[in-house]
Amino acid sequence: MDKIVRSKLARYALSTFAVCVVAAILSAFEPHINLTTVALALLLVVLASATFFGRNPALVTSFAAMLSFNFLFVPPVMTWHIADPQNLVAWAGFTITAIIAGELSAYAERRKREAERLYDELQNAFETAAEAEALRRSEKLKSAMLDAVSHDLRTPLTSIKASVTTLLESEGGHRTIELNSEGRQEFLEIINEETDRLNTFIEGMIHVARVEANTAGGISEGSSVDEIIWSGVVRAESILAGHRLVVNVEGGLPGVAAEPRSMAEALYNLVENAVKYSPVGSTVTVSAGADGDAVKISVEDQGGGIPVALREKVFEKFYRSGGGRVDGHGLGLAIVRGIVEAQNGEVEIGEAKGGGAKVTLTVPVLKKKYERNS
Repeated sequence: MDKIVRSKLARYALSTFAVCVVAAILSAFEPHINLTTVALALLLVVLASATFFGRNPALVTSFAAMLSFNFLFVPPVMTWHIADPQNLVAWAGFTITAIIAGELSAYAERRKREAERLYDELQNAFETAAEAEALRRSEKLKSAMLDAVSHDLRTPLTSIKASVTTLLESEGGHRTIELNSEGRQEFLEIINEETDRLNTFIEGMIHVARVEANTAGGISEGSSVDEIIWSGVVRAESILAGHRLVVNVEGGLPGVAAEPRSMAEALYNLVENAVKYSPVGSTVTVSAGADGDAVKISVEDQGGGIPVALREKVFEKFYRSGGGRVDGHGLGLAIVRGIVEAQNGEVEIGEAKGGGAKVTLTVPVLKKKYERNS
């Protein structure tokens, strides 16, 4: 507290001392300068005091300047008496001007500080909003990946359960199924393959969980579009039997602001849907190309397409446009939208050239570091 008091007293003392110094210097040239020049010089001291020290020191400065102006420069000099009415008007005008100028300058300084305070509050509000938006996207990605887990774990678990049940029923004293060595070998291979599939999937989910912090705080490194596409396509090889796959990817595509494992999961779901809803022997086309500050990744099929009226509804969980005629749980497109939108992307359904469905993912390009900080 004593330090604050000393600081305030120092401001008053320094302001008053500045007036005395300037007045002394001007008085040395008193025969050669007029009252207007003196008044302007003293007003500058008042304005400087208001700017650097605030309103109250400026008022003290204006009072000291008024006394100096009266005593040293208004005839008769070295007295407090003002003989000429014109000089009285000049003295009064200077006093009022000094007080008003000091008050205005101090007011401007207070407004400046208030503006700085409001700017800081606004910046903090923007940062809070950005954190809230990042948290919302992170939660959305969590929900989408949870759907993906339940969706993709069900099929291999069903296969493993069926194979193990069959093997158990073929063994022991109460066997109900007769299997030869080739049959048992086939079921064991199914268990082995589906177990590997589960292991790969779980590893991918662990990786997504580890990089989720990057999604919440902003993707720090770009993901290769080639990596995303080939990861999704390679994973979909087992479901592409009976279909022809065509991949068209532009060369030199920039990195995208997305987590590659989750985007590969989204692409796999699109390919899986294309296979389900298109006839055997048809072509599934995966393509990617630049589009301004984004990259578009699309999957086209040669099926019956999706009517315009249903292109929004198919993104709802558990909705299947094929009714009960197509296997599945109606989660594929819901998972895709959740993954893509959680990473600031968009999903759009259109019509392929051959009349089938075309689903396009628009993923933003990762901007360079200097662009993000500008």
